[in-house]
Amino acid sequence: MKLRYFAWVRERIGKPEEEIEPPAGVATIADLVTWLSGRGEEYAHAFENPRVIRAAIDRAHVRSDAAISGAREIAFFPPMTGG
Repeated sequence: MKLRYFAWVRERIGKPEEEIEPPAGVATIADLVTWLSGRGEEYAHAFENPRVIRAAIDRAHVRSDAAISGAREIAFFPPMTGG
């Protein structure tokens, strides 16, 4: 699946997107964030406060307990403000 990172999540990780194959036990957005956090210092820094990270599966906003099975694209971004 493709992961896309936006705003300061992208800046902290150091890349805008990547293709990954998560392990079998990674079933939800929360599981994915936990797994990604263990991939290196840059990921740990980007996901240090997972409650503020927003996610979308195939361009639809989802909660952290959303299943990722069958997802083609998952995007992560910080909270947005209007203006």
